[in-house]
Amino acid sequence: MGIKGLTSLIVEHAPEAIQEHDIKTLFGRKVAIDASMSIYQFLIAVRQKDGELLTNDAGETTSHLMGFFYRTIRMVENGIKPMYVFDGKPPELKAGVLSKRLERREEAKEEGEEAKETGTTEDVDRFSRRTVKVTREHNEECRRLLGLMGIPFVVAPSEAEAQCAELARGGKVYAAGSEDMDTLTFAAPVLYRHLTFSEARKQPISEINLSKALQGLDMNMSQFIDLCILLGCDYLEPIKGVGPKSALKLIREYSDLETVMEHLRDKTAAKEEAADDGKKKKGGIQIPEQWPWEEAKKVFEKPDVTPADEIEVEWKNPDIEGLVQFLVTEKGFNEERVRKGAEKLAKFLNAKQQGRLDGFFSVQAKPPAKKEKGKDTGKGKDTGKGKDADKGKGKGTKRKDTDGKDKKEAGSSKKVKTKK
Repeated sequence: MGIKGLTSLIVEHAPEAIQEHDIKTLFGRKVAIDASMSIYQFLIAVRQKDGELLTNDAGETTSHLMGFFYRTIRMVENGIKPMYVFDGKPPELKAGVLSKRLERREEAKEEGEEAKETGTTEDVDRFSRRTVKVTREHNEECRRLLGLMGIPFVVAPSEAEAQCAELARGGKVYAAGSEDMDTLTFAAPVLYRHLTFSEARKQPISEINLSKALQGLDMNMSQFIDLCILLGCDYLEPIKGVGPKSALKLIREYSDLETVMEHLRDKTAAKEEAADDGKKKKGGIQIPEQWPWEEAKKVFEKPDVTPADEIEVEWKNPDIEGLVQFLVTEKGFNEERVRKGAEKLAKFLNAKQQGRLDGFFSVQAKPPAKKEKGKDTGKGKDTGKGKDADKGKGKGTKRKDTDGKDKKEAGSSKKVKTKK
């Protein structure tokens, strides 16, 4: 779920914290990607023309493998070195959220069956996507695939986003890659979003800088965590009657969530006492009976992660024959395409990358234009050619799916590795 309304607040109050990139401009970057989130995305997005999941002749789902294989290759071709982080055991505080997700899946399953009888194709597809669940088998198959591809991965003790943030803070990677904004709440210094989207969507990579976001929002990290909890996170529902703008105003006015909660409870109690004939006024602020924000804050401040310096991150040569055995023999992929993909991995993972210009120069905000007499301030142009590891055109190519239908690649990527 992430943090409700956080993106819009950063866009409004800290626009300088967000930059958009073409994937080719990220060459040389190492990124820790939330693998569990990626599997879910691929199961939803990588589908047949009729909206059904990709399957092989044996009826086994292959959408997640297709996504990891081809989209990881796309990143590697563009000079990015991805690693993946898989979820471990969820915090106990998340049990309520997971239970509600299960209920919604069951409801969607029932509605989907009904739609097959009376609804449109769009209705069937919509309900089908809502029933998606990432299984242990999906995770195991993706880890096996990444190992054969030579892409490092790690299984986190708990939340994958928290481990990605730890790896970025520890200097193992430059950024964390996830669609969940709570990656910032776990203090990832840089967050990449849309990194594993298909090329067909033409969605630029969004980079969010935490320190610039804090500066624009005019708060410290503790206050930022308080704001995220108040907005609504994976551990607590948002408080009814408190939207993003009012949440920001409250944190700014009262400095911390403890004082905000005292204010809201006093305000709610006063309204209840003022209600005529014992009737409560409709609307207004409604604080859940159980809302343990203190526990949620502890999870964000001190998450269960493996320290970055205990994790070894190494990219290796792909096992081409192993990939052919797994993807072609066992899963029904096209052998020619698998071999070509493996060759690209071998070529670009071993290629000596050109250093990034920002590795030599610090990037600073451009000051207001001032012309000094007799001095040429320069145009500020980057003279670097930016030669990428990507030599291809980056266009989606046609392939023969495992069910015999032609379809554009919708591959994606993810990976991680643990040091024991």
